[in-house]
Amino acid sequence: MPDVPSFSLRDKVIVQFGGTGHLGRALVAALAGHQATLIVASRNRHSLADLASSEGAAGRSVAVDEVDIGAEASLLALRDRVLARHGRIDGIVFNAVSRPMKSFNDDLAAWRSSMETNATGFFATVRAFGDAMAARGSGSIVNIASQMGVIGMNPWLYEGTGMGAPPDYFFHKGGMINLTRYLASHYGPKGVRVNVVSPGGIYNPDKPQAAAFLERYGKMTMLGRMANAPEISGAVVFLLSDASTYVTGANFPVDGGYTAK
Repeated sequence: MPDVPSFSLRDKVIVQFGGTGHLGRALVAALAGHQATLIVASRNRHSLADLASSEGAAGRSVAVDEVDIGAEASLLALRDRVLARHGRIDGIVFNAVSRPMKSFNDDLAAWRSSMETNATGFFATVRAFGDAMAARGSGSIVNIASQMGVIGMNPWLYEGTGMGAPPDYFFHKGGMINLTRYLASHYGPKGVRVNVVSPGGIYNPDKPQAAAFLERYGKMTMLGRMANAPEISGAVVFLLSDASTYVTGANFPVDGGYTAK
């Protein structure tokens, strides 16, 4: 009888970029809970310290390290520290995001700032760590995009709410999805898988969206509601685990049926 593929992350060295926000913390809890050797990287040392403390209090072990994904030298230094400490890197999760744009009419400086992190920083991160995994002949890269990367903006959702959907987010999430396909092709012969998870809208009880938006958004999904942050983590755990060793170049929508409706 063939071995059953394992969903465990035990003994896998995973680096997560972007772990101190609402979704990031849910992903950290899931990866650490599945026994990954987890390093969370960010440039905000105070948020990292708070994350490590709260995860430790919950009985989960998480290491933290500082990095500036806008600086290639900082990324390479982090990669080398992880390799020196653990001897290998089995996977990364790219969940970092910058949201400087607030409206369509913002100064172009906000657009340029967005692309520095969300396009250039994304590529630099995946290349630095993907090359290290390729040198070993194995690894898994999971990028966190959004359903906004595959659909257009729906103004009806935001009418009268004071909320909006700036254009840079749609651009860089769509680019992330297609660059994931390119990277999967590039790294596939070297044993490294590259996939992307595209969450739908996520409800944040600490910063709840406008009631009108929540009602309208629910009508756009098959499940009638927004996601809770922990509901995104299952797809990420699967793609990092040995249960997905023949999955690469895929976009996994975790959106309650929004993009299928």
